[in-house]
Amino acid sequence: MPVTVAAHSRRCLLRRRIDTFIQGHLADPALSPTSIAEAHHISVRYLYQVFDTHDMAVAAWIRYCRLERCRRDLADPRLRTRSIGAIASTWGFSDAAHFSRAFRAAYGMSPREYRKRRVVQG
Repeated sequence: MPVTVAAHSRRCLLRRRIDTFIQGHLADPALSPTSIAEAHHISVRYLYQVFDTHDMAVAAWIRYCRLERCRRDLADPRLRTRSIGAIASTWGFSDAAHFSRAFRAAYGMSPREYRKRRVVQG
């Protein structure tokens, strides 16, 4: 097997391990490229190289995953009594205003509007 194919395979395997790690630590507000690199015994630079072939940088991927978890929870009728801020905090957003801006940028509406529409539809 050529070295380039082996290196690519190792990178793909590492990326899967990192994705699993990220999913398991989304609730930790301290989750960052540095903490991910340290947990995998690689440099931050190499972590960015692992993500280089994908559409999103590692920090953007973390934010996307957190927003998706929040979106899912906001749509869950079982969680309708839980505050939006509590849901955001659960998934690692420590600043409610930042979360609201990020959610609006990603989904075109505020978390409150999204929740209201999902409750009416569902």
